Amino acid sequence: MRENIEVTPLDIQQHQFSVRFRGFDIQEVDEFLEQIAHTLEAIYDENERLSEENQTLKQERSGIAVREDNLKQTVTDSEKIIDQMSETARKSAEMIISDAEFKAQKIINNASNRLARIHEDIIQLQSQRIQLEAQLHSIIEAHHKLLEMGKTQMKIRDDDYDRSRSPKHTGGS
Repeated sequence: MRENIEVTPLDIQQHQFSVRFRGFDIQEVDEFLEQIAHTLEAIYDENERLSEENQTLKQERSGIAVREDNLKQTVTDSEKIIDQMSETARKSAEMIISDAEFKAQKIINNASNRLARIHEDIIQLQSQRIQLEAQLHSIIEAHHKLLEMGKTQMKIRDDDYDRSRSPKHTGGS
């Protein structure tokens, strides 16, 4: 098994062959070696450029992963906030209803002649509850739309970024 020996363009350019009677044309050998050296140098340059480009792409990919993690965390945090708001609203609505029922029962027990007033209070509280539920629904819907818009904008930015980073196709070789 042969050992893999690295030959540089400079090695090729500086290599001297021994001259023998009826040997190769020295000028032709030198020109050929010069061509090989230039080709090898171009390959080294291309390899270096590709290595640098690969490193740049790895760094960009890492940045995108961080942004994606941040976005996921933001979505998770938003979902928790929405859940907390919904729970708070539910408890608040339960407290309002419980308070209204307590007041209604007290009024009914204290005086039958105030029955009309109790019905008005109940209707008002129910209206407030419906209004509160509608407002909470609107808030939740607005937050949901904001999240969707944020996802859409991030997708557009990512698509724009991807388009700006993709190599342009050129004719010829």
